[in-house]
Amino acid sequence: MYGGDEVSAIVVDLGSHTCKAGYAGEDAPKAVFPSVVGAVDGIEAMDVDVDSTKTNSNSEDSKTESEKEKGKRKLYVGSQAMSYRRDHMEVLSPIKDGIVSDWDLVDNIWEHAFKSCLMIDPTEHPMLLAEPPLNTQQQREKAAELMFEKYKVPALFMAKNPVLTSFATGRATSLVVDCGGGSTTISPVHDGYVLQKAVVSSPLGGEFLTDCLLKSLESKGIKIRPRYSFKRKEIRAGEFQVEDVDIPNTTESYKLFCQRMIVGDIKDSICRVPDTPYDDKSYSNIPTTSYELPDGQMLEIGADRFKVPDVMFNPSIVQTIPGMEKYADMIPSVRGLPHMVMESINKCDVDIRRELYSSILLAGGTSSMQQLKERLEKDLIEESPHSARVKVLASGNTTERRFSVWIGGSILASLGSFQQMWFSKSEYEEHGASYIQRKCP
Repeated sequence: MYGGDEVSAIVVDLGSHTCKAGYAGEDAPKAVFPSVVGAVDGIEAMDVDVDSTKTNSNSEDSKTESEKEKGKRKLYVGSQAMSYRRDHMEVLSPIKDGIVSDWDLVDNIWEHAFKSCLMIDPTEHPMLLAEPPLNTQQQREKAAELMFEKYKVPALFMAKNPVLTSFATGRATSLVVDCGGGSTTISPVHDGYVLQKAVVSSPLGGEFLTDCLLKSLESKGIKIRPRYSFKRKEIRAGEFQVEDVDIPNTTESYKLFCQRMIVGDIKDSICRVPDTPYDDKSYSNIPTTSYELPDGQMLEIGADRFKVPDVMFNPSIVQTIPGMEKYADMIPSVRGLPHMVMESINKCDVDIRRELYSSILLAGGTSSMQQLKERLEKDLIEESPHSARVKVLASGNTTERRFSVWIGGSILASLGSFQQMWFSKSEYEEHGASYIQRKCP
């Protein structure tokens, strides 16, 4: 059809935390950047331009960012554009609870991926888009419409995240536990199809844990200062003096975005899931681990490195973290990871339950937390029926776990037998966007 050898498909996985894009057949995505967009509203945007032309002497950098004048608001996409502080810049996320809520932002994120990161012409490449298991028909049609009408792609396919993760590990049947940035979703996959009725999800993801850690540190009087809010001066060799820089026009959302970047790194570096359920008594005199903040403060983190990750297994801990009160009404309805896995398996047909128990796959960035696999396996062995052989499988390679959805897409789109599955442009023109339901079940 198109495929052939000369044109490779493009695989895009737009997650709630990062967007991954790259060429099918490669083993990792070329472009990985935060899936948030910085927006400056019209009137302020005029002033910012005047300032930024003075400050950005290296104007080559500033041109590459996707700067779009959209109805008077100016949008900035990409790691580089987001790390530069601008007055009145709000940080917006296009995805709410795993489902796209602002297509304008998604459009800009895609454009950035194609034009600035991969530097391709989308009219020449088939596109494989990864989508959440509970995506609605309306969402799929909207995505198809954007791809065919605006980007004029020659062909499109939409595949479900858990199915791609399953393919990445070479299985057709498995239970995929996807711990992402915005949520955790558990989906049984059977013969390459998601069993929709048994999909279980919860709003506890990486960002939630990051917020828990941030609040917990702040309650101890530790200030997390974003990179733009201080200057470091070297007094003597190796000794720095830090002075605050006063920046009045920074929005709250941008400050939080920067703090989350720092705390997210603390979480990735030192947090680990405790072997047994967390309680204050047994972890009160645990040895601490040190971490140096960008402004030179040394943190000594003790119990928190176990307490925060344990929220995944026992959400009621959240109520003991100061500053997390606004989630108090949500927490009782949220279950821990092992219970969600059991619930999902019990919603499936009896015949496949044993097979699901023995191939539980971990995917998503949050699943690479130390000891998460061991603890999940241990809890499930205790809770599950005795006849079940519980096996939690996870790639030892963190990159593979983080990008398993993308890697599965890369494998799928480069298979010869897959080439007749594409939803082609001519089919779109003949049948319209709703035909996506037939072509991509």
